[in-house]
Formats: sequence, structure tokens, C-alpha cells
Amino acid sequence: MDKRSLGRVGIWSMELRGAGRPEVQEAAAELDGLGFRALWIPGLDGSGALDDIEHLLAAAPHSTVALGVLSMWGQDPVRLAERRATLGPRTLLGLGVSNAHAAANAGQDYGRPTASMGRFLDALDAAPRPVPADRRLLGALGPRMVDLATARTSGWHPFLVTPEYSAAHRARVGDAPLIAAHLAVVLETDPTRARAAARAGVGMFIGFPAYGSNLARLGFGPADLVPGGSDRLIDAVVAWGDRDAVADRIQAHLDAGADHVTLHVLRPAGADGGLPRQQWRDLATLLPRFA
Repeated sequence: MDKRSLGRVGIWSMELRGAGRPEVQEAAAELDGLGFRALWIPGLDGSGALDDIEHLLAAAPHSTVALGVLSMWGQDPVRLAERRATLGPRTLLGLGVSNAHAAANAGQDYGRPTASMGRFLDALDAAPRPVPADRRLLGALGPRMVDLATARTSGWHPFLVTPEYSAAHRARVGDAPLIAAHLAVVLETDPTRARAAARAGVGMFIGFPAYGSNLARLGFGPADLVPGGSDRLIDAVVAWGDRDAVADRIQAHLDAGADHVTLHVLRPAGADGGLPRQQWRDLATLLPRFA
């Protein structure tokens, strides 16, 4: 995969799930027309995710559609590989090892995360229609999973990270692998409202062991790793403010070594609960800065 095909900035959206709905297809077509070349959707429980990719590919003919990411647990690798092959070359399959609870719910043993993911990649390679290494990536954070992503996929999609994270790993693994950093965005200049929106959108993940451990590696301590995160932590992992402030944060990630930044719009309380189309339009005005 040519990393440049994704562009420097993409859209990550929970709202683009359920892509069989006309309003979602219209929004995807608009994003494509605005110049975004990568649309990212979460895997959630896996149900309907590949159907959503198919709808989005049809609606956004110039864009890659990436799954960021799908838990490997409960997935049949042969069927997954076969379905991905039918979706064509504009599909990027993101895979995550999730947690022991997810493995247990699927009736499987979590084991050592990197070993378990390695076996799943082996199964994708052995499928009748294998998933090419350059059309898959991992939801990785720690160095072992990053090394596996570097060796066996196109790269990785880290969540809740700072530019310093990308800089450290880029120096370690070199230029080849894709780093597609997730960046939550709140287009709100009031600090209280912006941080409240950030905590409502991504604050719960701070309590998850994998994210907490990675944030600790990045220098955040117990005073930061509280429910919802400290102001210092929220300000470090979420871009809030006006468009110029968001552009500065995107540039900081790119300067640090990320190839691509996926923008996840979060909205303050009281905002319309539908698709954040106006916010996406506002963010599209930044694209020429990163061309």
C-alpha cells in the first residue's frame, strides 16, 4: 500500500457505522467530495462491520475505508479473509487483540497477546484468499505489538496517544510502517465544555489497562490516570479549540512521525446527536495545509 493514498488526514467516525442508511451514505459521499481520502470506522463487536465497509466504498469512490479496529476474537479468519477479498483494494483491515474478557466471551484463551495475534495473522496468511500484509494493520500500543505490526502488516493505528508516542516508535522502527494516529477533536474554545466533551467521548478508555499502561509509559502518573483523566492528560490526547488549534495538533503528530492522523469529532453536551457534518466541513478546510 502506498501510504500517500490515505492522505495526511482522515475521518474516524462511530456515526459512519450503520452505513446502509441513506443519510450515512450521503455523508460519506460528501466527505469524499470534500477531499478526505480515508474513512475509518470502529469494529465494535464485528457485527455488520464489513457490510458497512461495502456501503462506504460505494458511496465514497475515491476513498480507502479502514476498519479501526476489529477484535480478532470471534472472527473466523478464513471467512474474514474471503470477505475482505471481495471488497477490493480500497479496504484496510485493522485488527486488535482486545482483552481477556473478549476472548473468554468468544470461548477462546487470550494467552500472550502478541502470540495470539501472530497465530491469527498466520491463519489469514493460510486462507485460500489471504489478506495481503499491506492491506492490514494492527491496533497496537506497546512495543511488542508495534514490532509485530511492523513485521507482518502495513503498520498500526494507535489510540489515545501524544505526538511523543509517534516520535519514539518512529525512531525505533524506521520509516516503512504506517503510523495512523487517532486524534479526538472538539471544535470548542471554552475549556470546560471542551474537556467535558472529551471526557464523555474517550475518558472511559483511560481506565482500560492497555491504555493506562501506555499512558504511564508516556509519562502520565496516578494523578492523571483518574476516571475521565486529568486536565493535563485530556489536553495532551485530545485536540480542542478552534480550527487553527486543531491544525497545530495535527501538524505536531505529523512532525513527530505519524504518516496519517484520523480525526474523531466529539461534540459538547447539547449538540445535535446526528452526524457531525458541519464539523467535518470545518475540518475539511484544513486539508490544503497538509496536501
